[in-house]
Amino acid sequence: MNNIPARRYDHDLAFLLRYENVAWFEDGKVRILDRRIYPTEIKFVVCDKYQEVAKAIKNMVTQSAGPYTAAAMGMALAAWECRHQTAAKQLDFLQKAAHTLSTARPTTEVRMRQVVGSSLRHAEKALDEGEDISTALFVYAFDNIQYRYKVMSTVAKHLVDLFPTDANIITHCFGETIVGTALREAKARGIEPRLFVPETRPYLQGSRLTASVACDMGFDVTVITDNMVAATIKNKDINVFTSAADTICMNGHIINKVGTWQIALLCSHFGIPYYVTGIPDQGTRSENINIEERDPAEVLSCGGRKMTLEGVGAYYPAFDITPPELVSGIVTNNGVFSPRELLTYYDLYPDCKFYTGT
Repeated sequence: MNNIPARRYDHDLAFLLRYENVAWFEDGKVRILDRRIYPTEIKFVVCDKYQEVAKAIKNMVTQSAGPYTAAAMGMALAAWECRHQTAAKQLDFLQKAAHTLSTARPTTEVRMRQVVGSSLRHAEKALDEGEDISTALFVYAFDNIQYRYKVMSTVAKHLVDLFPTDANIITHCFGETIVGTALREAKARGIEPRLFVPETRPYLQGSRLTASVACDMGFDVTVITDNMVAATIKNKDINVFTSAADTICMNGHIINKVGTWQIALLCSHFGIPYYVTGIPDQGTRSENINIEERDPAEVLSCGGRKMTLEGVGAYYPAFDITPPELVSGIVTNNGVFSPRELLTYYDLYPDCKFYTGT
């Protein structure tokens, strides 16, 4: 696996965002950094079969954009697993792997199908040309994360353009690539935003992941609990709210980690802009999104420790839907769009894509 360029788009980013620390296929295995326990432990989940990669995605070993890289690397692993079979059986095996990986979590299925669908096309081409399929799919997976980081580096430039000089920014959950690239861009411009990060129960992606990236990159970051948002906005002069999105619907609705909607409502009350980062999901509308409801038991514990009496119930929708009237702008690699303008996005930029080969 040596087809890797010397210049990579993860340069100067935090440990958590280095390619090898997201998901990586090598020697017949996929290694995925366990984000459920980082940064108190640095531990990798090692997968020998593509089903184990799908399980890691479902169990939130990796989160935010990490599952897309894991799925692409999982396809390389699937190709490795079936490498001694006939060409027809290899393609059948890979189609089953693509289905399993893309449906590991329902809300992200549309983007996942784009990723693994491209893997399948690369596999067919490699078979036709007599190339090693697992190598070809690893190269695709690497190109995919490289391309995504490149795109988000451009998004970051447009986002930082919107920051006031005294930026006090509230985030939500873990936007992954945009967190690192925006901070890298701010540092290059001599801007020093202060970040206020809600912890994001129950997996604490905000306090463990977003805050870790900001701290690792030398920025002033403060963690708050999820029920301190209004007090923080008022008392800490918050002037920007920004998040990534699991889905940017073409009708302007934003699907993101549950809690995004309530922060957007608060920011609307206080007159604070909310900027969403990413590429619109072509053909996707909010009414067609299946909001994942996770195991309620995940709400009843924190850090692996149960917090309630037996018999207490729980409810855990993993995402919520923020309506377009609460969104100040969608920050893309082609500039900033209002939510109501998204239907024109692909008319203006028909070749734009978030993943390579789609």
